[in-house]
Amino acid sequence: MHITRSIAPAAALGVLALLAAGCASQPAAVAPTADGLADVGECETITVLTNRTDIVDTDFKEYAEEFEKQNPGHSVKFEAVKNYDDDVRTRMNTKDYGDVLLIPASVTPDQFPSFFAPLGEQADLAEEYYFTPSGSFEGQTYGLSQTGNATGYIVNKKVWAEAGITEPPADPEKFLAALEKIKDETGAVPLYTNYKDGWPLSAWSSQYIGIVSGEDGRNILASDPEPWTKDKDLFIGNSLLFDAVESGLTEEDPATTNWESSKTLLGSGEVASLMVASWGVTQVQQAAEDAGASSDDIGFWPLPVQKDGIFRTVLSGDKNLAINTNSECQGTSREWIDFFVNDSGYAASQGGITPRIGGELPPSLVAFDEVGVEMITMNPEPEGKEGRLGAVQKEAGIALGDSAWYQKLVDVARGAADGDKDSFFAQLNADWSAAVEAQE
Repeated sequence: MHITRSIAPAAALGVLALLAAGCASQPAAVAPTADGLADVGECETITVLTNRTDIVDTDFKEYAEEFEKQNPGHSVKFEAVKNYDDDVRTRMNTKDYGDVLLIPASVTPDQFPSFFAPLGEQADLAEEYYFTPSGSFEGQTYGLSQTGNATGYIVNKKVWAEAGITEPPADPEKFLAALEKIKDETGAVPLYTNYKDGWPLSAWSSQYIGIVSGEDGRNILASDPEPWTKDKDLFIGNSLLFDAVESGLTEEDPATTNWESSKTLLGSGEVASLMVASWGVTQVQQAAEDAGASSDDIGFWPLPVQKDGIFRTVLSGDKNLAINTNSECQGTSREWIDFFVNDSGYAASQGGITPRIGGELPPSLVAFDEVGVEMITMNPEPEGKEGRLGAVQKEAGIALGDSAWYQKLVDVARGAADGDKDSFFAQLNADWSAAVEAQE
C-alpha cells in the first residue's frame, strides 16, 4: 500500500442531534471550553441530530450512558433523521436544528459561520485531528469529523464470484462488463442506486474527486470550466452511473429503492454492489448476518479507475459534527463532540479511521494491500481561495451533495426524462463554466 502523505484533510459532512430528558439532579456547571464556548441556558439535556437510524437505539444509547457518567447531571437524547441531508438542511431555515448536528452535504464552507459555533483555529486543531479542512472556513474550524473513510464500493464477493469475478475491475469498461456478467449469470441486481433516498447518489461525484487528478483534485475542480469532460474525475464517476442505468444494470424501479433495505439486499446476495465508501462496510456485514448470511461475503474494493496502472483511494473525513450557533448549551455540546470523537469508540466500531491523530487503519483498508492501492488525501484550499469550490457550486446551482440533479441524471439514463448523456453533461459544463468565470 502506497501512502503519498500522512492522513490529513478531505471532504466530509454530517450531523448529530441530542435531545435530552430532564434529570432529577442539578447538572454540574460546565466551564467555558478552550474555545470559549459556554452554556447560557438550562442544559440538563442537549439534542443531537444523527443520520444513524440503524444504531440510534443501541450503540448510541451506550455512548449517551457513558457520556452521562463522565458529565453528571447532563444527558443526551438523539433525534434520528432518515432523509438526513435534505430534512436537516430544511430545518436550518429556522433556529431549531438541535444543539449538535452533522453538517448536511449541501451546506458550503462559506455558510459555516452563519449556522455553526466556531470550535477553534484550524491550525491548532490540525495538530490533534485529521480532516480539519472539510469543516473549516477562513482559518476557523466549525466541524470535526466523526470518523474517516476511504473511497471505494461495497460488494457481495460471493455473488461476484458466481459470475467468475474475484478481483476488482481495473477500469470503467471492465466494471460495466462485470456488471453485465452478474446480470447474465446470477439472479442478483448488479448495482443498486438508492435513487429514492437520494443522498447515496452523490457518491458518484464525491468519491471520484481526486481519483485521477490527485491530491489537488478539489482545487482543480474549483477552477476547471468543464469538469464533465472525458477522462476527468466527475465525468468518470457520473458516466459510470449513467451507463449502468442506461444498460439496465441497476434495479428495475429506482423510485422504490430504500437505503436501509439496500444493506440487507446486498448482505443476502440479492444485490451485488453499492457505491458506498468504507463507512458502510460494517453496516452491510451486520445486515448480512441478520439475514442469515455471512459477513465474510462482504468486501470493499477500490474504484474501477487506475492511474499509471495503480488503484487509488482517497482518504477523507466523514460527516462533520458541529454546534448550532443558536444553541444555549454550546459548552455541553462541545463536551459531547470531544467525547464522541475522542472517547466513544464510534470510529473503530464502524470500521473507520479514527479522526484523532495516531489511530490505526481498519481491516477493510488493510485489505487494500492485496491489490496495491495508493492512499491519498486532498490538499487544503490555497490561501486566498478558501471557499472557492463552495462558491462555484452555489453560483452554478450544482451542489455536489444535492440529490436532485443526480436523480435527473438517472431519469435521463432510464428514459424517464428528455435528453442524453452528452446533452446532460454539456449543460452541467455550461453552468459550471459560467460559475468558475464569475469567481475570476
